[in-house]
Amino acid sequence: MIRVEMRYFAFVREQLGMSKETIELRDGSTVDQALELVLTRAPRLANARPALMVMVNQAYQPGTHVLTDGDEVAIIPPVSGGSEPKRFVVTEQVLDPRDAEALVSDEGSGALITFSGTVRDNARGKTVTALDYEAYPPAAEKMLEQIGDEIFDQWGIRTVAIFHRYGLLQIGEISVVIAVSAPHREAAFEACRWAIERIKVIVPIWKRELYEDGAVWIGSEAEYQAELGRSDPAGR
Repeated sequence: MIRVEMRYFAFVREQLGMSKETIELRDGSTVDQALELVLTRAPRLANARPALMVMVNQAYQPGTHVLTDGDEVAIIPPVSGGSEPKRFVVTEQVLDPRDAEALVSDEGSGALITFSGTVRDNARGKTVTALDYEAYPPAAEKMLEQIGDEIFDQWGIRTVAIFHRYGLLQIGEISVVIAVSAPHREAAFEACRWAIERIKVIVPIWKRELYEDGAVWIGSEAEYQAELGRSDPAGR
């Protein structure tokens, strides 16, 4: 086990009711695992996770950074005058469509369209038990931003937010959320449809359907059959 000192500031401190604490983690734990342990105590913080950054020993680190005994880990909310919350996010966290809508809500818009893709219990004539999404998050977020730029080029809409989840998702859980606000509904509907179709083409996120008797990677050119638990090539 390792012990790390957690530091909290601004609304993170208010939600947790403390400015610092020492927590214990297993050897080899990452920044993301420390965040998960802390943020689940306060639902509002879990929803704000895409906007949070983390410093380890006063240096920004990614979620995959491995912590060591005695590290100081500071959760950094958006600073005054800093950048806006991210509108294009790939995350392991549960998705809430309201969070995406809040990022694109605009008093000058007459339409706000939200699409939520959920895990269904059947596909290709088989019963689906779960979906397993694999992602290359940094590249995937860049491609989501590119989709946002394409929407601006075609419809002049900047008020777009796209969240995509990865990891193991159960039946009924939300895998993707697209929120678009625009002056008129036609453009908002068209931009939302464009976004989901482009995600399937250019965003490095792969989907494996799990069944009672096996699993299959879903790809645009081929489907790689596998027994549950085997490692297979993934493709779109």
